[in-house]
Amino acid sequence: MARFLLQRLITSVISIFGATVIIFFLTQLHYDPRELFIPDSGYGLTEEQYENLSKRLGFDKHPVIQYLSWIGRTLRGDLGVSLIRQQPVAQILGGKIGATVQLAIGGWIFAIMLGVPMGVLAAVKRATAWDYIGRFFAITGQGAPPFVVGIILILIFSVWARNTFLALPAGTRPANFDWKFYILPCVTLGWPAAAGLMRLTRSAMLEVLDSEFVKMARAKGVTTKSVVWKHAFRNSLIPPLTSALIIFSNWLHGALVVETVFAWPGVGYVALFESVNGNDFPLLLGAVFIYIMLFLVFALMTDLLYALIDPRIKLGQRAR
Repeated sequence: MARFLLQRLITSVISIFGATVIIFFLTQLHYDPRELFIPDSGYGLTEEQYENLSKRLGFDKHPVIQYLSWIGRTLRGDLGVSLIRQQPVAQILGGKIGATVQLAIGGWIFAIMLGVPMGVLAAVKRATAWDYIGRFFAITGQGAPPFVVGIILILIFSVWARNTFLALPAGTRPANFDWKFYILPCVTLGWPAAAGLMRLTRSAMLEVLDSEFVKMARAKGVTTKSVVWKHAFRNSLIPPLTSALIIFSNWLHGALVVETVFAWPGVGYVALFESVNGNDFPLLLGAVFIYIMLFLVFALMTDLLYALIDPRIKLGQRAR
């Protein structure tokens, strides 16, 4: 266990530095960020003031020095100040992360509760109507863009059904919790994930159901319920578990399309769209750093859960 954790720590540190180095130097290739502080008229700022602005923002130093200074402050918890909003990056992201977490949890629960049982049902009822329904659901969910799904759901439940009991809000997030506001954005966010989990679960279940130990269990007279849930389901959990945790970590960084369609005040629009278009690289770098940390934490959780699900997996050792 100690050796495995040490290896994960080393690879995590390499991943953090590698990803932040790439993003940091790519942001340097865009136009001069100092132009964000210049009036639209182009007047009112002398060359001396322009150079002083460069010194104040730290742009007069070599890019390597700039990166080392930024990563040092970031590791101490200082993510910098947004160039556009002139607010601390940590404060901006902290004010938006709550809405994103709620949306991610709702979409994740919907994806798990729908995708995994449908995958099991499609595998057990192979080549039946249930299997074909599950395949159609998977193809539709993975093929339809989220913005199309969101707009169609708004049209159906917010426009056509506005005077019925099926009416649902078209968007925004209320100040006080109201479950009706979460249904459409969570379904839109979770449907593609549910389709992917359905396919992964079905494929893994079919592979396990055709294995020799399942055939032996059936030959011994073990009930179908025990074969499916005790033997097959547990041994087929690794692929959907990996996908589910990675999907959830991605959503915690923001679901840009869904947040835009439903006017959801999350980090996706601020951290991705606004920061990239405005060349607000302190905000972009801060968001990327948090995303990397979340991704590595969930990847570590996945590796640790593998050993609980499948005793054959030994931490720190490769399967032979």
